[in-house]
Amino acid sequence: MTSAPAPLNMVPAPAMTQCDNIQGPGIGGNGTGTVGHPFDTVKVRLQTSPDAHFKGPLDCTLQTIRNEGVRGLYKGASPPLVGWMMMDSIMLGSLTFYKRLLLENVFSKPELRRWMPFASYQTDLATLPSFGHGIAGIMAGTTVSFIAAPVEHIKARLQVQYAADKSQRMYAGPIDCLRKLLRTHGIRGVYRGLFATMFFRSFFFFWWGSYDLLTRYMTNHTNMSAPLVNFWAGGISAQVFWLTSYPSDVVKQRLMTDPMGGSLNDGQRQFHRWRDAAQAVWRERGMRGYWRGFVPCFLRAFPANAMALVAFEGVMRTLH
Repeated sequence: MTSAPAPLNMVPAPAMTQCDNIQGPGIGGNGTGTVGHPFDTVKVRLQTSPDAHFKGPLDCTLQTIRNEGVRGLYKGASPPLVGWMMMDSIMLGSLTFYKRLLLENVFSKPELRRWMPFASYQTDLATLPSFGHGIAGIMAGTTVSFIAAPVEHIKARLQVQYAADKSQRMYAGPIDCLRKLLRTHGIRGVYRGLFATMFFRSFFFFWWGSYDLLTRYMTNHTNMSAPLVNFWAGGISAQVFWLTSYPSDVVKQRLMTDPMGGSLNDGQRQFHRWRDAAQAVWRERGMRGYWRGFVPCFLRAFPANAMALVAFEGVMRTLH
C-alpha cells in the first residue's frame, strides 16, 4: 500500500480517522482481497445465476469446489489483485483532495455550513463534518470508478465461467478477456457497467459518513482504545454501506455478466441499459432478487473491513 500524505485537520480525532483507502468489496486491497475473494465469487454467482442453479451460499460453495476444485473459488482473482493497487492510490489521493476542497470552500464558511445536515452539533469550522466525509466519499468513489469499472467487469466475467477445463472457457484469463472485449467491442465494451459502478460507489456516502459519526461517538462517549474504535467503527460502517448499496451491486453484476453479443459470439445481449437489468431482477424474483447473495457479502464485510481499518490506522499513527 502506498504511503499516505499528511492528514488534514478535518475530524476531532485525526489519529483514528485517517483511513482514506476504502474500496467497494473491502479495504486494504490485496490482503483482504486474497482472503475474501471466495466470498466474492459465491456472491457474484448467486447474484447472476437462476434460482434453480444454487440453493444458497453453502450449496454454491460446495458445487464450485466439487465441479471446479478450490481454484474455482479464485476465478477472477488476478484483476482485483493488480487493479486494487492502482485503485487504492487513486482513492486515497482523491479522497484527501476532496476533503480539503470541501472544507476550504464549503464547510469552513458559516453561511454555507449552517445549511448542511448535522450542522447543529458539528459546528467547528476547522473540521469537516460527517456529512462532508460522506460527500467526499461520493466524489472519490466516482473518480475511482474509471479504474474500478473495467477491473470489476473482467473479474465478474471470469467468475461466472463454470467450466473446470480451461479449454472450454471463453476467456483463458484476464488478459485474454481484455483482448477479446477490446477487439470485438472496443473501449466501450471494456467499460460496460461504468454508470452502474458509479452509482454503486455513490453509496460510499453512507460508509464514510457513518464511519466518521461512529468514530466521533465512540471517541467521546467510551473508554475504548484507538484500535478498538477503529475496529467497531470500521466494521459497523461497512455493514451500513452494504445494507444501503447491495441492491445496486446486484444490478451491476447482472449488467457486467450479460452477454456482449456481436462478433464475440457469447450469446444475445439482454440488457442495454442499467434500467433493463434492474427490471429483470424484479421481474424474475421480486424484491428478494435484489438481496440474493447477501449473506456471504454481509458475513465477510465486518471482519474484513474492521481488521483492515485497525491495521491501516495503526500504521498511520506510527507514521505521523
